[in-house]
Amino acid sequence: MSTSPRHGFNTLAVHAGQGKDPHTGAVIPPIYQTSTFIQDGINVLRAGHEYSRGSNPTRGGFEEQLSALEGGAAGFSFASGIAAEDALLRAVLAPGDHIVLGADGYGGTNRLITRLHHKWGISASTVDITNLDQVRGALRPNTALLWLETPSNPLLGIADIAGWAALAHEAGALLVVDNTFATPYLQRPLDFGAHAVVHSTTKYIGGHSDVLGGAVIVADYLHRGQSLAEAVGYQQFAGGAVSGPQDNYLAARGLKTLGLRMERHCATAGRIAHWLTEQPQVAEVYYPGLADHPGHELAASQQRGFGGIVSLRLHSEPAARALAESMELFQLSVSLGGVESLVCYPREMTHASLIGTPLEIPGELVRLSVGIEDTEDLLADLERGLALAERADQGAVLTV
Repeated sequence: MSTSPRHGFNTLAVHAGQGKDPHTGAVIPPIYQTSTFIQDGINVLRAGHEYSRGSNPTRGGFEEQLSALEGGAAGFSFASGIAAEDALLRAVLAPGDHIVLGADGYGGTNRLITRLHHKWGISASTVDITNLDQVRGALRPNTALLWLETPSNPLLGIADIAGWAALAHEAGALLVVDNTFATPYLQRPLDFGAHAVVHSTTKYIGGHSDVLGGAVIVADYLHRGQSLAEAVGYQQFAGGAVSGPQDNYLAARGLKTLGLRMERHCATAGRIAHWLTEQPQVAEVYYPGLADHPGHELAASQQRGFGGIVSLRLHSEPAARALAESMELFQLSVSLGGVESLVCYPREMTHASLIGTPLEIPGELVRLSVGIEDTEDLLADLERGLALAERADQGAVLTV
């Protein structure tokens, strides 16, 4: 079946890049679990495939599927989210370039840019993603790239993507948006002027905590005399950090139900966020769906919904630790975006690399990835956890 950008999101999710097998009529395309492809003659390739590092039909189908949902010119799948980010940075930057980087974002991204790419002559300045004047003030003559994550991780800040894009255009720089939290179902950064989107497909795209992967989706744009698609495609081939066929199959299968899952994630997370605002053990709730969130109106204008991540600040570090370690349905783990609910203590888990820097995460903060379980069960789990957090806040020794 052919698809068109005019088709709705869920239609594209099911059909784009996922056509039936032309040989057998199988509704689900086969997994091409092969490293190499037979040639009809020297460099005479069948269907353009030579070696699975260069291309693989299973990977190609997933890349087409995700690119269609993001409204991109091309998509590229990698072995992890960080591998995708690294490939994009290597494809578009040169020694001496400068990056404007959102201060609130995934700790692994900060580590990649400030510790690994710094060794190769890349510098970075961090900014408050909600303050466009600060972003403008951070621009330098050698600024080549602006990196934005919105909603941000873990404080759920909301940035004006179009505003960032305008500043990038003025500076002759690229705008990259990490869309992992929102997913293309809730937000399409390329529609607001971004040049590239990155994902950890491990999260909501795969959706079932059973696959590791990352992706880059690019707009039709020339950068330093080369299209972004050509630049990233060459880096994918030459650098080789590609995702395998089985991982692509799992990610593509998960992506087909993204719209349905995100509706559930958003509905449950919204109810939990409102409930948390009424709990005396909670000092602050970070969720853009709350009317008093500073980015609420902006999020409503550029997102379809408010997402499945809720962060909260307790009254003390012992209370936050107790909550994170005491629940049953909210299982303690890094990662997010699966059908099961998870709780994370970002300071020492996902953002541990920031400890001792101005960007370190407060010890009172807990991040919830709200799954698709029954809402009442999740609320009961949180109620029990908050009771134990209150005891910890008062100095009690807990036996969980």
